[in-house]
Amino acid sequence: MFEIQPIDPVTYRRQTRRSTLAIAALFLVLAMSLSTAAVALFGEPGGDNLRFNIGGVVAGFLLTAALLRGRFWHQAWMAPAVYGWRLKRSLMSVTNVMHQVTAAVASGDPTAMKVLRFYHLGLGQMHELDGNSSDHGQLRREVEQHLARMEALGIDPAQTRLDPAWLQALKPAAR
Repeated sequence: MFEIQPIDPVTYRRQTRRSTLAIAALFLVLAMSLSTAAVALFGEPGGDNLRFNIGGVVAGFLLTAALLRGRFWHQAWMAPAVYGWRLKRSLMSVTNVMHQVTAAVASGDPTAMKVLRFYHLGLGQMHELDGNSSDHGQLRREVEQHLARMEALGIDPAQTRLDPAWLQALKPAAR
């Protein structure tokens, strides 16, 4: 289950830039070190060592990915980036069933209405966090219409949680 958290966009962007730069620097150091070590151990002086350089870069990438997911993912300095990743994954999971969601919303399904409201709130936060206000303006009318319909039906519009069971319930509706 994912829940939208209140986050200051300026702080979020600063912290995610910092963590991105740290991971990129780690990758560069590992890729260059492993490439140099591979050429020194297996290469030929004056020979074609491209495959060892590429192997070192690939090994550096794999090691960076393993460190990121295994060691750094749960560190406090990575929390904003992990939150952003989870928010985008949650929005994508809704996008993947959007046809079913919109069809169910049209028929008045309360679960679908909650999912669509979460999607609107999450998309708004994502645009805010990324500093992309132009895209959110295009959805404003749809968001307001959906909000008014939810309030008319007595459904709580504060849908900051996405329950995966809601998406599962909507998938068979289209079959």
